Parts: sequence; structure tokens; C-alpha cells
Amino acid sequence: MTLAIRNLGKRYGEATVFSHVSLDVAPGEFVAIVGDSGVGKSTLLNCMAGLDTWDEGGVTLQGTDLATLTDDQRALLRRRHVGFVFQAFHVLPHLDVAQNVALPLLLLGQPDEDRVQAMLDAVGLAGLGTRLPQQLSGGQLQRVAIARALVHRPSLLLADEPTGNLDPATAGKVMDALMLQTREHGASLVLVTHSEAAAARADRVLYLRSDGISS
Repeated sequence: MTLAIRNLGKRYGEATVFSHVSLDVAPGEFVAIVGDSGVGKSTLLNCMAGLDTWDEGGVTLQGTDLATLTDDQRALLRRRHVGFVFQAFHVLPHLDVAQNVALPLLLLGQPDEDRVQAMLDAVGLAGLGTRLPQQLSGGQLQRVAIARALVHRPSLLLADEPTGNLDPATAGKVMDALMLQTREHGASLVLVTHSEAAAARADRVLYLRSDGISS
């Protein structure tokens, strides 16, 4: 199992964000998580990656209980096994497109220009590697983020509203790129979304509420 969550609960002070959340994500599976605004979908995604803490339950990624790791050990596990696509892109403005995509490989000490170029080609950004982020459209920036998240071939890809800022046509192209790459490399995909069109493409759709998660 790529990811296993058991009875996860998260609180901010006295306020419960969610509780009793349990789910498994199999290798190569595409799971969409939907729910009302403020129910904690992005927080749950951050917990899956060990970017946030939780108050009860556990998260196991690639057979490793995240609660047993230090912050540095979690960062190393993410670096090897997780790709994260943020709604706000989070590309570095002073680096060109190819340099942004290459970052995960550089952090792993595995620079590979050919793989970077192949990934740019795969997401429809061929020939744009030397452009700066401010020279790209929103849809192109999101594809940069997807290429960066996938270039090190993670076992788990987490995507937080990756089409939320895009028009429907561009959103469709971004989802095509996302799904093609996860399918080709066998990565599991967990997508948080408000988009019915995006959720409809998933193998499973789960509904997050404050008291748990259900299909």
C-alpha cells in the first residue's frame, strides 16, 4: 500500500478540523477527495505528506509510520517518494522553467537534463525551458508544477486544487497531463478538488466531513 491513514484527527485549539479519517491508497490508484470549504481537505493532504501534524491516529507512507520520524527524516522521505502540486504553483520566479523542474533531482543529488527535457515535452512545454515563470500563462505554470512534482518519479503525487485557478479548457489539459504522467510512472494520485469534472476522472471519490471520510 502506498499510503495508509488510520483514525486520523486534527484540531486547532478546541476546534476539530476532522476526526476518524481512515483510508488506503493503492499503488497507481487515483483518489479524489471532495468536501465543503473549510472541512480540512488541504490540511489532510498536508498530513499525508508529513507537512502538518495531527492529534490522533496515524499516517503510513511507503510502509513507514510518519510519527516515528524526525522533521528531517520526513523531509528526506518526501524528497524521495512524494510529489506535491499546489494550487498557487509555488514556482521560483528567479529560476527558468527547466531549472524549476530540475529542483527535485538536484536535491536528491541526481541531476538529469535529459529527464527534465523529457518531462517538459510530456506536459506540453517543449521549447519553453529557458523562459522565466512570469512569461508563462496560468495553465503553463501549473504544468511546470506538475513536471516538477513528477520528475523524480515519486510513488505518491498529492495535488491541491490544481485546476482551481484555470479556465475549463486549460483545466482539462492540466488534468490530462497529470493523469498521463501518473499512469506512465505508476504513481498513486490523491487530488483535492471542488471540480466535479476533475473528480469524475478518479478511480474513487471520497467525501471528507468533520467526522470522517466516506465514498
